[in-house]
Order: sequence, then structure tokens, then C-alpha cells
Amino acid sequence: MTYYSRQGFGAAAIAACLATVAAPASAQSERTYTIPAGPLEAALGQFAAQSGHQILFTTEMVANRRTGGASGRMTVTQALDRLLVGSGLSWRQTRPGVFTLRRANGAGAETVEVLTPPAALDDIIVTGSLLKVSGELASPVRVLGRDELDRSGRGTVAEVLTDLPQNYAGSGTPTASLAGADSGGSNSSVATGVNLRGLGPDSTLVLINGRRMAGTGYRGEFADLSALPSAAVERVDVLLDGASALYGSDAVAGVVNIIMRRRFDGQESRVRASAARGGAEDLMASHLIGKTWSSGAVLAAYEYQHLQPLSSLDRSYTRDGDLRPFGGSDWRSIFAAPGNIVDYNAALGAYVASYGLRPNASGRVQTPADFTAGSPNLDSVSQGVDLSPSQERHSLYTRVTQAVGDRLSLAADVRFSTRDYAFATTPASTVFQVTSANPFFVSPNGQSAHTLAYSFYDDLGASRYTGRSRSLGVNLGGDYDLGRGWSADAYVSYAEERGESRLPGQIHSGRLNEALGNVADNSATDYVASRDGYFNPFAAGGINTPEILAFVTSGFINSLDRSRATSANLLLEGHVGTMPGGEVRLAIGAQVRREAFNTRSSSFTSGASPRESAPGEQSRDVSAVFGEARIPLVGKTNARPGVQRLELSLAGRYEEYDDFGSTTNPKIGLVYAPIDALTLRASYGTSFRAPALPQIFSRTSVGATLVPTPTGSRLLSIYLSGGNPDLKPETADTYTIGFDYRPDSGLRLSANYFDTEFSDRIAQPAREGLANVLTDPALAPFVRTVDPANNAADRALIQAYISAPGFSLGSLFPPESYRLVLDARWVNAASVRVRGFDLEASYPLEWRDQTFRLSASASYLLDYLNQTTPAAPREDLVGLVGYPTDLRAKAGVEWSKGDWSAGAYWNHVSDYRDRNGRTIERWNTVDARLAWTPAVRWGEGLTATVSVRNLFDETPPFYDFSSGFGFDPAQADVLGRVVALQLIKRW
Repeated sequence: MTYYSRQGFGAAAIAACLATVAAPASAQSERTYTIPAGPLEAALGQFAAQSGHQILFTTEMVANRRTGGASGRMTVTQALDRLLVGSGLSWRQTRPGVFTLRRANGAGAETVEVLTPPAALDDIIVTGSLLKVSGELASPVRVLGRDELDRSGRGTVAEVLTDLPQNYAGSGTPTASLAGADSGGSNSSVATGVNLRGLGPDSTLVLINGRRMAGTGYRGEFADLSALPSAAVERVDVLLDGASALYGSDAVAGVVNIIMRRRFDGQESRVRASAARGGAEDLMASHLIGKTWSSGAVLAAYEYQHLQPLSSLDRSYTRDGDLRPFGGSDWRSIFAAPGNIVDYNAALGAYVASYGLRPNASGRVQTPADFTAGSPNLDSVSQGVDLSPSQERHSLYTRVTQAVGDRLSLAADVRFSTRDYAFATTPASTVFQVTSANPFFVSPNGQSAHTLAYSFYDDLGASRYTGRSRSLGVNLGGDYDLGRGWSADAYVSYAEERGESRLPGQIHSGRLNEALGNVADNSATDYVASRDGYFNPFAAGGINTPEILAFVTSGFINSLDRSRATSANLLLEGHVGTMPGGEVRLAIGAQVRREAFNTRSSSFTSGASPRESAPGEQSRDVSAVFGEARIPLVGKTNARPGVQRLELSLAGRYEEYDDFGSTTNPKIGLVYAPIDALTLRASYGTSFRAPALPQIFSRTSVGATLVPTPTGSRLLSIYLSGGNPDLKPETADTYTIGFDYRPDSGLRLSANYFDTEFSDRIAQPAREGLANVLTDPALAPFVRTVDPANNAADRALIQAYISAPGFSLGSLFPPESYRLVLDARWVNAASVRVRGFDLEASYPLEWRDQTFRLSASASYLLDYLNQTTPAAPREDLVGLVGYPTDLRAKAGVEWSKGDWSAGAYWNHVSDYRDRNGRTIERWNTVDARLAWTPAVRWGEGLTATVSVRNLFDETPPFYDFSSGFGFDPAQADVLGRVVALQLIKRW
């Protein structure tokens, strides 16, 4: 007789059962099950989700066991019996809605055991509801379980979410940032966010176990998914609906709730290696260890990732900025090496090249004959930059739960990640004056001074940007059974994101002038031009000595951003009565939260010493009360033909901010089932996004830019940016209506219509509409015309701007050159309306001993109506570069037989247009996967998977991008074919 010591109920104590969750049905009530043959552990997860019951077992108990599946209409116990046929396992029901597995002894006699259910289970996390037992939701929720995450072929949860059809990757991703496509421009730490519906990564709320993360970037406005140890993730819930009534700010486009593993018994190791042509080698390794006991559990996970960069030099369409061979434009500039003599054209408001330097055989320009009039040298301003960064990440996650008595359960978890990153960025380049005082000076026309446009790429290569991102989350909480069907859930939470960046090798204007001989030697430096050498700009790159180059490019820009969020939350949940349709449940709660943001920078590009900026902490205090009620009007006890279920949900949240005031957001939902197989749902709610702290409190900064005119010329303009203390929150109204169809055949169909009206959007109209700022009447309030050459007041204004600390272009452009002052500070200006459909389908097939599963999902946008200001007309931006396309879709077929499984997946992005009306072709790629789980003793607990992303190495559709890169990083992947091998071993 085998004796088993007391143990808990492991990774395997399927959290999926706590997520889908209808109230536990009677074990004798029938429902339809569609659970395909395959690994038993995965099948039990589907059983939990489809039955609404909890199923508890240890990991070792089900390791390497398979099931023939369960399909058709049956009771809960019949379905569980069918799944366990031939497994050597049996079950017992320890309490209503909770089953425990146990081993059987050969002839069927059960082993003696002391397995008992925990005194208190983990807190139930239901995304889209405050209620622990919520039933089907009125809002659509896409659930990505652990198996689906592994089958995706992606290395991290961040990559999986980037591939969602509803997610637009044009901002909040590393490649969008490095390739110059991120219009948000705040992703200073090459983080990865989620941008549902293309409304911005700051409009999608990201939660970890239902708790908020702190924001990342230099505005602290969106969550960084790349900080998570993906191997410790149990599932990801994507709520495709506004949800500020439940969660507060930022839940406008939707909510992504990442549920970490709650319990695990044993150990699990993972190793994954992948590579693309030319670079981007990615190595990941992780280890998970856990232990459960009758009243609690502990687990810890560590994950390491090392990612190599991919250079723009490794792709022909990103190499040199000249896209004419691909049917595009020549985007190279006059900032080159060798350089160009340039003159300022007042009519154009820009420098234009008059002579190109042509060094002779010595590599130097030595005579007037070594110039070419009207034929400038051209180089890409982005030559040699990286399109994906190098990264080294260490991530930790640990969780402890412990029951105290029969009613109280305590839990604590800590999440920590540190990520070092680096990438090659835009080479140093500038415009400077050189005179005959420079011993290398040569003039093609006898002048004693010239202005040169010059790139240091051939001297020093691309600039090197490095940084470190640190992410921390700490949560302490408890759940107390109050009796009479009520519970109290309380927690305190602290989250922090810290980003440091360093950009050395920048041109120091004062030291460059010293090395050129334009000014006398500065005794405060060790450099003496007459002794150490003058900088020679009349030469090819590589002529100047390393000592001269080090002195000239001794400038730097360093910054530090720190975002913090601290909160305390109390939620009471229970039943308040019974109606003919079932039990009425209510949740009420309160929260207090403090958000803080710090930034500090040090810049040394001019002057005798670095310029330090530390504006101090920006912070706000938030208090909220909220609640939700679920009212079953028709249920099992009073169902009738045509009305099997009818349920109403009501939710609301009131929040008070100490900086801009209060906001109230309601939500109403309806769920209706005319027959068992069909559920219809609808919801309406309001949502909001509070301004990021820097959008309110940042000081006004001054810069310069060139503004295009209708005639093709450009006007030099003062450019003002910064915060606005009068900002109000963005608001949204969201409607959804949809259905889920689940007949006995196993077919699953789901469709959802969404309509989101986003008002008072916080924007910078003058920046976003810079190309049309002089012709668009709606932008007139943000433009001031000046004439400093003839108007003393205008001259004094411009002089004040260009003399401001940190304005480094004062010596390049005289005050008389400026024609405009643009106010690009944050305002509540824009509105957006997004309408469309989400579709999803799956169908399981069985043939002999083989199992197939067909699946497809798509997101189709009808409208993306943007209104830049209240005075501007609405413009439909669907299918315009920089915005979502009308259709993104995925479809796949999966197969399994015995130890083997495989899958093939088709990905589609529809064609769209650039801003000149030219078509950017559709993009279709195929991914593939093959996995082996050997059913032999030496391979126990092992799974080996080979996956190939973009199997046929499809080149991204050509886009004539002004960055000089011939692809759109928002819709296509520059990596091409990526091959990965992953090994998972459970111990």
C-alpha cells in the first residue's frame, strides 16, 4: 500500500478554473464540453474553464499523462470520468464546485492518502469584474492560457501581445522607437507596451494579478511588459472594452491583466534560443520552483534574457537612406563626410549645399579644385543605427500564500526586473563655421570663412545609447471570509519603474569651435589646438586623430526617470438576496493611491560645465469608491423557451484627483442566452485617462524647427513644448455588442462590435500637424507670425527664447532668421471615434488517433475618425500609415498524435496607404511549430519545440519612409525568418 505525505495542489491547481467562472453548477446539470485529446494537464484546464468548477491536483500526478478528450453534452462528473479513462487517476468531490484528483492502485483500489484541499484557496482573479464568481461577462475577454502562450512560438508575453490583431505596434515598441515611427516619442527605455485599437499605449491599462504597474518612459505613462518573467505567467486576459468603472484611469481601449502562476509543486526549467538573418540572437533561460502544503504555497521564478541587436546595415532597404532602387526617394541629407559648404537661404529658412568637398588622393581637400559646385555629398542621417536593441534582462518573481485558521488567507508577492540595453543611434552631425584661422581651411571661391554641414559617422560611427530599466512590484494582501456568503479582500501595493539613459560622444559646440580655431584655447581644458592638433573638416572621415575627436565629441546627455505608484484597496463581496433567476451578488470597495514622477538630466553640449536639471517630484493623490452588482433575471430555475438566461450587471466608480478634480464613470451590461449554445451580450460605459504628471507639471522648453510652406520652402521657427496645468482628463464612451456560439459539435464562434468615442484627447496639435501648420485654419491658435528684422518687440521675444538655458542653436541662426513661434504644449484638443468588429472561431476535429484544431481571429476597423481640434473637420485615418489598417487577421491549424504536435499559422495585414496616397502592399506570413513530448522514462517531463516565425522569409512591404528605412515598423517585422528551439523540463 503506497502512502503519500501531505502535499498541496500544484501548478496544476488550474487558475483557468478561477477565471472563466460561472458559479459552480450542480454536478448533475448537463452542459456541452469540447475538450480535444492531448496532454491531460491541458485538458483539465479546459475542463475547469468549461465546467466552472475547481480541479485540484499535483503536477507530478498528471505529468506525461494523456487523455482521449471529452466532447458532447454531459454532466460535470461524466465529463471528468471520460477525461480520466486509462489515466490511473480518480476523483472525489471535497466540497461543492471543488474536485480533487487521486491515484488509483492497479486493480482500481484507491491508494491511502492524506491529500486534503487547502484551508483557503488563492484569491480568484476575474478580469472585467469585481465579483469572484461572475458568470459570463457582458464585455468580451480574450484569454491566452499557458499552453497557448507556449504554442505561439514567441519568447515573451510582450511579443505575444504585440501580435494580437487588436494591438497596433506603431508606438510603445522598441523597433517603432528606434526606426522613428513612434509618434508618442516617450519610449526612452525601449520598453514594450500594449496599444489596443491604436489609441495609444497610455490608453490601455496593464495589470499584474489585478494590480497596477508604475508607468515607464520619460512621461511615465504606459506599462512595460518586457519587465515580466514570462515563464512565471499563468495566463493573460485581454478585456476588449472600456473599464474605468471597475479599474479607474487608463482603461479606455481595454485592459490587459497578466495573471502570474499562483501555485506550483516541483520545478520547471526552460531554455530558448532563436536567431534571425544578420543578428537579433536571443537566448532565454528560466527556472521555476514551488512547494505547496495543505494551508499554503510558495513559488519562485527567475528568468534571464540576452538579446543581440539588429543593425540597419543588415537589410538592403534600411542600409543607406537611398530608397530609389526600391521605387522610393533619396532621403539622404547634406550632413555627410566628406562634408558640404552650405549657405543659409532666408527664403527657404534652411541651409542649402553650394559645394561638395571632394578630397584628393591624400584624403584631404587641399585646393579650390577639390570642390564640386551644386553636387553635394549625401549620407543617411540614420546610417548604421540599430533597429532592435541589445538587451540583458534579469527578472524575478516570488509568491507566498498562507491560510490562518479557516477564514483568513494571506498572500504576498514580489516582482523585480533589471534590464540593461544599448543600441546604435543617429550619428553626431552639425553645422559649424570654419575660418582661415584653421590651418586646413580651403575656399573654392576665395572667401575667408565658410559654413559646413558635417557628419561624424566616418570618424566615430553611430552614437551609442545605453541605459538601464528597473521594475519593481510588491503586494501584500489578505482575504477574509466574513460569513453569510461575504468576504473582504484587502491589499497594499507598491510599484516603481526607474529608467537611466546615457548618450555620450555628443558634439560640444564650444570645444568644436576651439578645435576649429574659431576661438582662443580655453585654459580650463587640457586641450591646446596648436599643440594637440586642429580639427580638419576639409577631409574624409578618419583623418582626424582620436584625441581630437574625443575632445570635440566630449559632450553627453544623461537622464534619469522614476515613476512610482502606491495604493491601498479594500473590497467587500457577497450575495445580497435571491431572485427567481438566481443569487444577486454585490461588490463594493474603496481605494487610495499616490502617483509620483521624478526626472533628472545632465547635459554637456555647450558651456564650461554640464547643465543640470532636476525640477523636483511631481505627484498626485487619488481616492476612489466603486462597486458592481450582478442581477440574474432569468436563470436555471425560471428558464423558458427562448430565454435560458438573462442577467444584468451594473458598475460605477468615483475618483477624486487632487490636481484636476473628480470623475464618475458608470457601466451597464446585459447577458442574454436564448438557447444554451448561444449567448448574446451588450455593454455601455464611460472611461477616462488622467493626464500624465509631466503633461501637467513639466516646464516649458524652447527649441527650433523648420516649418514647410505651401510653396515648398521652409520657415525657421521657435518651438515651445512642455506641460499645461489646466489639462483635464480624456474621456470616452464605449459601446459593445456581441455573441458567443458554442454548439455541441465543438464549434466556437465569437463576434464583437465596438464603438469608442474618445474626447478631450490630450495632444500637441502643432507638433502632430507640423506639415500643415500654416495652411490648416484649425491650427491657427497655435501659430504666431513674427518679424524680428523689422519689429523690435518681436526681436526681443526671439532673443529671449534663443538666449534661454539649454537652447544650443543660438549661434547657428541669427534672430532675424526666425519667422514663427509654434506653441506645441499639451492641450485638450483632439477627439477620436473608433468602430469595428472582432471575430474569433475554432473547431476541433478527431480522426482515428489524431486530433486537429482549426482557429482564426481578426480585427476589422470600420472607422478611425480623428479630429485634431474642435474647429477641425473629422478625418478617417483607417488604413493610413501611422494608424491601424482596416484588417489584421490570424488563422491556424494544429495537430497532435501521441508524443508529437505541430501547428501552422497564417498572419495577415491588409494593404494601406502612405500620406501621398501610394499603396503599401498587404503582408502575409506563415509561422510553424513542431513539438515532441517523449513518452519514455528518460524524457519524463520534457517538451522540445522548434518554431519558425515568418517561415518563407517574406520581406516587409515597401514603404517610402522619410527616415530612410524602406518599411513600416508599425505593421511589419524587419527580422524576417526567426528560428527558435525551446526545451521545457519539469522535475
